[in-house]
Amino acid sequence: MKPSQKPQFYDPVEPVDFEGLLMTHLNSLDVQLAQELGDFTDDDLDVVFTPKECRTLQPSLPEEGVELDPHVRDCVQTYIREWLIVNRKNQGSPEICGFKKTGSRKDFHKTLPKQTFESETLECSEPAAQAGPRHLNVLCDVSGKGPVTACDFDLRSLQPDKRLENLLQQVSAEDFEKQNEEARRTNRQAELFALYPSVDEEDAVEIRPVPECPKEHLGNRILVKLLTLKFEIEIEPLFASIALYDVKERKKISENFHCDLNSDQFKGFLRAHTPSVAASSQARSAVFSVTYPSSDIYLVVKIEKVLQQGEIGDCAEPYTVIKESDGGKSKEKIEKLKLQAESFCQRLGKYRMPFAWAPISLSSFFNVSTLEREVTDVDSVVGRSSVGERRTLAQSRRLSERALSLEENGVGSNFKTSTLSVSSFFKQEGDRLSDEDLFKFLADYKRSSSLQRRVKSIPGLLRLEISTAPEIINCCLTPEMLPVKPFPENRTRPHKEILEFPTREVYVPHTVYRNLLYVYPQRLNFVNKLASARNITIKIQFMCGEDASNAMPVIFGKSSGPEFLQEVYTAVTYHNKSPDFYEEVKIKLPAKLTVNHHLLFTFYHISCQQKQGASVETLLGYSWLPILLNERLQTGSYCLPVALEKLPPNYSMHSAEKVPLQNPPIKWAEGHKGVFNIEVQAVSSVHTQDNHLEKFFTLCHSLESQVTFPIRVLDQKISEMALEHELKLSIICLNSSRLEPLVLFLHLVLDKLFQLSVQPMVIAGQTANFSQFAFESVVAIANSLHNSKDLSKDQHGRNCLLASYVHYVFRLPEVQRDVPKSGAPTALLDPRSYHTYGRTSAAAVSSKLLQARVMSSSNPDLAGTHSAADEEVKNIMSSKHFHEELALQMVVSTGMVRETVFKYAWFFFELLVKSMAQHVHNMDKRDSFRRTRFSDRFMDDITTIVNVVTSEIAALLVKPQKENEQAEKMNISLAFFLYDLLSLMDRGFVFNLIRHYCSQLSAKLSNLPTLISMRLEFLRILCSHEHYLNLNLFFMNADTAPTSPCPSISSQNSSSCSSFQDQKIASMFDLTSEYRQQHFLTGLLFTELAAALDAEGEGISKVQRKAVSAIHSLLSSHDLDPRCVKPEVKVKIAALYLPLVGIILDALPQLCDFTVADTRRYRTSGSDEEQEGAGAINQNVALAIAGNNFNLKTSGIVLSSLPYKQYNMLNADTTRNLMICFLWIMKNADQSLIRKWIADLPSTQLNRILDLLFICVLCFEYKGKQSSDKVSTQVLQKSRDVKARLEEALLRGEGARGEMMRRRAPGNDRFPGLNENLRWKKEQTHWRQANEKLDKTKAELDQEALISGNLATEAHLIILDMQENIIQASSALDCKDSLLGGVLRVLVNSLNCDQSTTYLTHCFATLRALIAKFGDLLFEEEVEQCFDLCHQVLHHCSSSMDVTRSQACATLYLLMRFSFGATSNFARVKMQVTMSLASLVGRAPDFNEEHLRRSLRTILAYSEEDTAMQMTPFPTQVEELLCNLNSILYDTVKMREFQEDPEMLMDLMYRIAKSYQASPDLRLTWLQNMAEKHTKKKCYTEAAMCLVHAAALVAEYLSMLEDHSYLPVGSVSFQNISSNVLEESVVSEDTLSPDEDGVCAGQYFTESGLVGLLEQAAELFSTGGLYETVNEVYKLVIPILEAHREFRKLTLTHSKLQRAFDSIVNKDHKRMFGTYFRVGFFGSKFGDLDEQEFVYKEPAITKLPEISHRLEAFYGQCFGAEFVEVIKDSTPVDKTKLDPNKAYIQITFVEPYFDEYEMKDRVTYFEKNFNLRRFMYTTPFTLEGRPRGELHEQYRRNTVLTTMHAFPYIKTRISVIQKEEFVLTPIEVAIEDMKKKTLQLAVAINQEPPDAKMLQMVLQGSVGATVNQGPLEVAQVFLAEIPADPKLYRHHNKLRLCFKEFIMRCGEAVEKNKRLITADQREYQQELKKNYNKLKENLRPMIERKIPELYKPIFRVESQKRDSFHRSSFRKCETQLSQGS
Repeated sequence: MKPSQKPQFYDPVEPVDFEGLLMTHLNSLDVQLAQELGDFTDDDLDVVFTPKECRTLQPSLPEEGVELDPHVRDCVQTYIREWLIVNRKNQGSPEICGFKKTGSRKDFHKTLPKQTFESETLECSEPAAQAGPRHLNVLCDVSGKGPVTACDFDLRSLQPDKRLENLLQQVSAEDFEKQNEEARRTNRQAELFALYPSVDEEDAVEIRPVPECPKEHLGNRILVKLLTLKFEIEIEPLFASIALYDVKERKKISENFHCDLNSDQFKGFLRAHTPSVAASSQARSAVFSVTYPSSDIYLVVKIEKVLQQGEIGDCAEPYTVIKESDGGKSKEKIEKLKLQAESFCQRLGKYRMPFAWAPISLSSFFNVSTLEREVTDVDSVVGRSSVGERRTLAQSRRLSERALSLEENGVGSNFKTSTLSVSSFFKQEGDRLSDEDLFKFLADYKRSSSLQRRVKSIPGLLRLEISTAPEIINCCLTPEMLPVKPFPENRTRPHKEILEFPTREVYVPHTVYRNLLYVYPQRLNFVNKLASARNITIKIQFMCGEDASNAMPVIFGKSSGPEFLQEVYTAVTYHNKSPDFYEEVKIKLPAKLTVNHHLLFTFYHISCQQKQGASVETLLGYSWLPILLNERLQTGSYCLPVALEKLPPNYSMHSAEKVPLQNPPIKWAEGHKGVFNIEVQAVSSVHTQDNHLEKFFTLCHSLESQVTFPIRVLDQKISEMALEHELKLSIICLNSSRLEPLVLFLHLVLDKLFQLSVQPMVIAGQTANFSQFAFESVVAIANSLHNSKDLSKDQHGRNCLLASYVHYVFRLPEVQRDVPKSGAPTALLDPRSYHTYGRTSAAAVSSKLLQARVMSSSNPDLAGTHSAADEEVKNIMSSKHFHEELALQMVVSTGMVRETVFKYAWFFFELLVKSMAQHVHNMDKRDSFRRTRFSDRFMDDITTIVNVVTSEIAALLVKPQKENEQAEKMNISLAFFLYDLLSLMDRGFVFNLIRHYCSQLSAKLSNLPTLISMRLEFLRILCSHEHYLNLNLFFMNADTAPTSPCPSISSQNSSSCSSFQDQKIASMFDLTSEYRQQHFLTGLLFTELAAALDAEGEGISKVQRKAVSAIHSLLSSHDLDPRCVKPEVKVKIAALYLPLVGIILDALPQLCDFTVADTRRYRTSGSDEEQEGAGAINQNVALAIAGNNFNLKTSGIVLSSLPYKQYNMLNADTTRNLMICFLWIMKNADQSLIRKWIADLPSTQLNRILDLLFICVLCFEYKGKQSSDKVSTQVLQKSRDVKARLEEALLRGEGARGEMMRRRAPGNDRFPGLNENLRWKKEQTHWRQANEKLDKTKAELDQEALISGNLATEAHLIILDMQENIIQASSALDCKDSLLGGVLRVLVNSLNCDQSTTYLTHCFATLRALIAKFGDLLFEEEVEQCFDLCHQVLHHCSSSMDVTRSQACATLYLLMRFSFGATSNFARVKMQVTMSLASLVGRAPDFNEEHLRRSLRTILAYSEEDTAMQMTPFPTQVEELLCNLNSILYDTVKMREFQEDPEMLMDLMYRIAKSYQASPDLRLTWLQNMAEKHTKKKCYTEAAMCLVHAAALVAEYLSMLEDHSYLPVGSVSFQNISSNVLEESVVSEDTLSPDEDGVCAGQYFTESGLVGLLEQAAELFSTGGLYETVNEVYKLVIPILEAHREFRKLTLTHSKLQRAFDSIVNKDHKRMFGTYFRVGFFGSKFGDLDEQEFVYKEPAITKLPEISHRLEAFYGQCFGAEFVEVIKDSTPVDKTKLDPNKAYIQITFVEPYFDEYEMKDRVTYFEKNFNLRRFMYTTPFTLEGRPRGELHEQYRRNTVLTTMHAFPYIKTRISVIQKEEFVLTPIEVAIEDMKKKTLQLAVAINQEPPDAKMLQMVLQGSVGATVNQGPLEVAQVFLAEIPADPKLYRHHNKLRLCFKEFIMRCGEAVEKNKRLITADQREYQQELKKNYNKLKENLRPMIERKIPELYKPIFRVESQKRDSFHRSSFRKCETQLSQGS
């Protein structure tokens, strides 16, 4: 699209100078309102410190009394300082608007009144009605409709309903209107949007998800409780430890949990070795955490016992052989063992030995199938997420609300608490104790559980309980032993949280101080060592010096012991010189580590046997590991040498491998080789364990604090000169560090970088500036975090880690007040001042900052006195403002950095905003004007940034597709930035930025949809500002506007404006430039909407949806905003939105046409036949509102008033959203203003408003509960497709609407909330669809129905108010005639919808006011509206709701009364009411005649009580009318009775229609009713015939009125379609003159009505497959269209004809027509039907059993199954032999029958199946009475039936009027059979393409040797000898000739088959040939023998007997029969 096509009003105007305007105007304006909506002078942003939530009672801190390293101090401070959050004062997030979201919407529905809808009351009562038994009703003649008096009596016997009191009083129209209005105003719903289903959040870009608060990462937590541990014998204490292992990853994934389950007795054995028992060591339950669940996770339980003499196997032996339960000897053994154990415990109690272990698979808990489905969910929390995934809002919201618990994860779905028992343990193998061995065992175990065979098992019992850990666990300890909240005082046994070692990285920044070291001794090799080393243990200590007393109590204890130990021993493997160890030693690292800290390992041999005087331990050697290497924590695997003697002093300064040579030399095992394997791992939030980070932090700290140069960083030394260079290098390299450590220390890294960017530095006497480097590093980090596939983003594409950093952690960097220089003394910050920048008041902070500036930079003591030289330094050094520095860096960045900055602009924008907010907060600038808050330079930078980002966005959008998403994200970031600036800066300045943005984008983008879409999202965010209304100066209405109004674009056409005042009002509804200037944001938004609606092109409809959705969400937020509750505020807000009305009116032709997409229960009057299959017939579809008949006088949406243009249609949801906005404005705007506006509108505009209201009516129709999914979408879609095809049958499809109708796929317009189209990508909605309506509870459905019922009522009441406004405003004017039609149309249409009683009451009141006010006009001008009105009112008279009924009766009575007054004879109304009733009766399924009778009685009562009318003929006429109506009701009752018997029902409707032969309108109505019923049953042909009959009826009357050559000449012209149509010819001229008032006034008695009927018939014929008739129908239509020059219609018609002929050509053999059956009824039970015979037409391929089953079942239900019998044969029924108490049905298959001469005309398959009146069936019999016999005695009776009408007809069964029978003698039967066989052969031979199978089948039946009663036998019976009776000569000869032809055909067939067969059928062919020859031989003599008499020339028989076979032969002549036998 060329840029030139942007609408001329599209460029933004210059905004108001906001701050200036406020200063000047605030005094004069409505200050109070402004105050209410948020004070102007006050700032919106509030800087708050919120304490960090701490899980534990005390925060985790380093030990007391140590001076910390700067780095550790910084870490700790970061972890415990408060969050700094910038809040918006007035906005508790967008949800402020009470129930915008479900939260408070929860109880909202309780305040709503229940609206009653008739459709729902019916649903409840229906089932009861059907329960009773059915009985067949006998159909009596309908035509004799008893005397009037009878019916009159019938009515009077009823009780009338309550009458409306003041109906008959004389009241002036004005008072009446006032009363109505007051009634309407009471009990209204205040907030319209509260009722409206909340719109899909996809467009809700303005919702900025609050990032999740950074917190400690916890995976899926499971709670494991150890309950009991028992073995077969209990002789000693045992110790359990458990941990998790992942077999697949071959990794231990948790630390150990030690647990002591021993009895007190056994604990007593060890008392000597346990000095104290800490409560924390008594835990028996552990909370494990698993971040990456998998089915390969095992819980491994290891059991140890106290060391004793002997191999593990020997020690385990008693457990396997002795059982405690054995008693006797065993008991003694056990006692002995116990004593033995006790002595070992006392002596060796502090040593352990391995005993047994058991694996427990957790795969059933971490259920894999659920995991795979949920894995995205787990990942996103851990920090992984699929790339670029646009997570839905609710999802991100859901994730932010919780730490991931098992429930969410599928892990816990089937994971209730389960108790497990382990009943056998594997014995530990002394040589296979390492973790590698364990993984091998587990892998085997997983494969086959085969371990049992190889490893000895020990029977025992361990019971444990595994469950999902609850969110809150009382009495729980962290891995550091800190109590977790809540921690009650008195609990003894705590739970322990077990630290996880995740299998993969977890990207969650550290937030708590944790500093743990895990030491794993693995293997010791002493094989070549002295003999003494056999039972080896290692004592492990953490030393802070070399003296024995320096062992630190920092090792975590195990079970039942102290909390911390100084030393720990590994388990002993008996007599093993190279033992494996599986110990895990957990150490709490001191916060300050020095070179002296080291791990000391001492190796001992333990002697198990007690020797006299020998000590237990024998020292074997030492080894050690320094903790720091180059000041950095040492971790990893080591292989250490072992020293065999005492260690020399200062050994710990060196590593064991690199000890310098000592004197005397150290004696090493294995000559200083490594013999001891060990692994050390740290889990620390202080030690980065990453070189780049380590270096960066070290260098930063060397700047901040006092250090001596050169400093040591890792393995390099850095001098002061090199410091600056190295620091810059390390800043640049930061981004090269691994992602995991970078993320873990992210908060600290960013803090440090920001500190560097503003901290003035002097290094070695030189000023150093790191700003740019620091900035670039931040950019690089942001880039890698965004690009990592493992990190999650929110729905705006923001990296979650960065988002939460900015939101919670970031604060202005503190500039230190003195600049450390080498050598100068510095006061160190007090290490405990964690709260430096905490709660200090802003003033204190600002004074500190000022002080910092004043202080001398060279000498801190000289506070104020500085020399000039100092001054200069001070200027350089004075700290920069962070926000200014950041903006500057953004502006000056170049290249890749610049690209990245703008790509992830959101991050820098949020940093800017947060730092600006803090700056304003600190500087106490709140009193000053916004204009002076920020420096000009800064404002220039901001302008530059906004411009750059805008052009960047434009540039991306011009690139190919891929970049669009990026552009959208940048666009949204920019919008949020400006949104935030509106709260901080000069608002006029920000408005100008917005204007620049808009103009710049439109200048650079040529693609309109993209442009509008971008600007829309941008504006949508800005408009969600909490002070949006104030920003738009909404309280400055047009009357206070400073500028003078001028006519705008769209108001120029309303030049009729009389005065300046009127013009002013009109301009309030237009988008003028003053409006756009003054209400800047709203103006821009409206501009976008107008442009979007006006535009066309690819993708525009999505943009239109966005635009409407933006306005909708805005209005909805005002409506629900507690600040806007007061009506006067709402009036002002509505005034702000008035221009929207103008825009909506302009968009009228684009609104979705709900009539197309709706499937209605029944539709207005006879105007429109609408049901599942047939489409509507309507006079002008250009008016596009089907179901309503306008005269061309009423405007409708007459598109002539609009320039013809191809509009882009809005879909249903968008239309609905736009309409609700319109209604909201109309509801809340000042009503008098609206009336003034209406009064000045030209009539075209008024008609547009009416059309708009018309659409609103359909738009908000109540859809009821059942729409929550009784209709499956496919069914809906199907019926729509059929509809779409039928639409074309509508008339006058030109104009934009018609065009659209042809192009448009029907929109889905069920209730938007109920099935909001899910527009998200499928995979992301798996959770969302589940919450859609699939599993709603009944309560939810009821609640939804309640709300939507109230919405429908409220919406329709607003529409009613509007109509009242129109009537009142226009009654002053003269244009009321055309208006009245429009208003009526809307009212009648609203009555046609499902309405609540509340609405109906008000609507009928308005109608009565209208009748009273404009009665005469109504009856003279609005004939058709009047008809519709009658129809609707009558329909409501049959309502089951008393309220509705009484209102409808009153209205109907008034209608009659006024029409009588107007013409003193209300023939027309009578006619209309009668026709309405007829059509109601025929169509409405929920029609209830009892209620209607009551209503008729009530009307009678009114007429009797109406004193004023008693003297006129009126009452008698009313009575007469009511009697007529009553008799029509009588038919209905009948119809109701036959509801179940479709044939009877059609017969009845047929008779009713016949009885109206004299009143064409009613006959037409009934024919249409029949068509509708047929279509429902899918009898399309019959339905079409009904319409053809209707058309013929219309044609008859048209030809009486006017004689046009192009019109059909009455029904005669229709003969080609069906011979039955002649019934419609008018019987006599005098029955009716068409001119008489009220007759043939219906809309069908016009040429377009005729065309409509015929087109619809053609459509149905085509559906029914009778394509040839389609042609005949169009032959009548085309001349009319030609005469009217309807060329577009002709194109369409010919294309349909082409389609029909194509179908004939393509489908010829495949077409199926009906199947026919003769059905006879016998038995008195059938009443009228007794002895009647009918031909039934059934759908094609109906088998005899189907119809017989159907009829039998149906009549079985009527009379009881035992009384119904189906006669199986077709022989004539002898009544005397039947049981009089039974009902008999005889069913026979019949075929169409034609004489030979007829066959010449009926060539095609269609012709043989159309226009059928004669049918034949055959009955075989023998003279003895059996049906079948030998060939020579087999007779056959052919019966030909003639029906009353030809099929297809307007019903599916036609009675038989004539029956002829022919009897065939045996030889004639043989002739027929042979002819048939020969024909079959001929067909098979000539088939194209040839079908070998078919041919072989027929051949086999003809020449096969075994055929019983086959050809040979027939020949032998009849041709063997010449008959005696000369009468049979001819037959004999005929048969002989038949055989002659037969054998010839057989020969041809055999030959043909030879050509067709494949090689494998050769034999078969020979067999056939042989059989054929044999048959031929056998037949030859008989075929060749002629009867000589026949060939004598004397006889001339042929001439007489030519047709003997068919006709004259044996016509029931008994005499002939006797002779023939």
